[in-house]
Amino acid sequence: MKILLIHDYPTLGGGAELMMQTLRSGLRQRGHDARLFTSSARSLAGPSIADYECLGTTSSFRTLLQTFNPFAFWKLRQVLAEFQPDIVHVRIFLTQLSPSILPLLRDIPSIYHVAWYRPICPLGTKMLPDGTSCEFPVGGACYRQGCLPLQDWLPLMLQMKLWREWRDAFNLIVANSSAVKERLVAEGFESVEVVWNGIPIRPQRPPLTRPPTVVFAGRLVAEKGADVLLQAFAQVVRAIPEARLLIAGEGPERDRLTSLIAQLELKASVSLLGHLSRSEMDRQFANAWVQVVPSRWAEPFGIVAIEAMMSAIAVIASGAGGLAELVEPGKTGFLVPPNDVDGLAEALLNLLQNRELAETFGQAGRERALAHFSEVTFVDRFLTLYDQSLKTPR
Repeated sequence: MKILLIHDYPTLGGGAELMMQTLRSGLRQRGHDARLFTSSARSLAGPSIADYECLGTTSSFRTLLQTFNPFAFWKLRQVLAEFQPDIVHVRIFLTQLSPSILPLLRDIPSIYHVAWYRPICPLGTKMLPDGTSCEFPVGGACYRQGCLPLQDWLPLMLQMKLWREWRDAFNLIVANSSAVKERLVAEGFESVEVVWNGIPIRPQRPPLTRPPTVVFAGRLVAEKGADVLLQAFAQVVRAIPEARLLIAGEGPERDRLTSLIAQLELKASVSLLGHLSRSEMDRQFANAWVQVVPSRWAEPFGIVAIEAMMSAIAVIASGAGGLAELVEPGKTGFLVPPNDVDGLAEALLNLLQNRELAETFGQAGRERALAHFSEVTFVDRFLTLYDQSLKTPR
């Protein structure tokens, strides 16, 4: 089978890019000819993993280009004519490639694999500036609620109009969690399938040793909630002075988090590690008793959670969005409401004061990850959907 994968970015800047690389690799291992088409825009420094690229940008012209990208249209038309795929699998396209690519897919079986809330929200978060969940449909509310300035609102409303008009180019919509599916269905999407993300099977961590260690991995942005974790950890240190917190990641919140660490008198207990490679993160997190995912927003999925589970690390996560589907409370970890500092501190103390419980949760998490979140399961599920799409009339 010839499969064309389409995604906005060619570098491994986040979980969506990692999933496209995983999918292409898994398909090729099974003997399929899978190729990746992206824009040239880099969300993060690094080598391109794309087989084909068109013009993209992260400059101030991005808003116009993501509304209608003629370079994506011209290049994709050429690729489709040369490669002649049996099926097209689109992941993220509304931040670079634009709806301009959709008319080209009308005569080819095509799947839209939704990774976040971008098809129903110009920001992709469905969260208002005050941090509350957005229940408004796309339109005037995006400007009135302060989500978009007028110069961005106008072109992005045109983008969303084009998307609604041309979205019938897809045979099938696939969400990466039931949480995302529910939001899509509420906005009028029909027949949405769910396929959880999958990751490579990796060795589990060694037996836990002291000091009890908490870890966080993610972009240092407000919606990821690292500041909530710091406030909760300040309570933990008062009860367990030897406890340690390792924070891996970079982002615009770094300076604010550094100041908060000083304010909370946590300099001796907290380390900001910056961006780490996969191997270095595994080394740094080798003695993690628990990984915390304290997101303020309803994470569509939460790859860091299943990566921790695969390594047999207990997980404490916000009980919102896709994260609530991954963690089994009281079995593989705990779920706490977003922004609940006291609840997060209590959950941390339950694990850090009981190494046996942390071990038990970690082992149960690994069993769950092996059963539901492996890359083999992920790739096989999509192969089944490809076959169904090829056999089902549009």
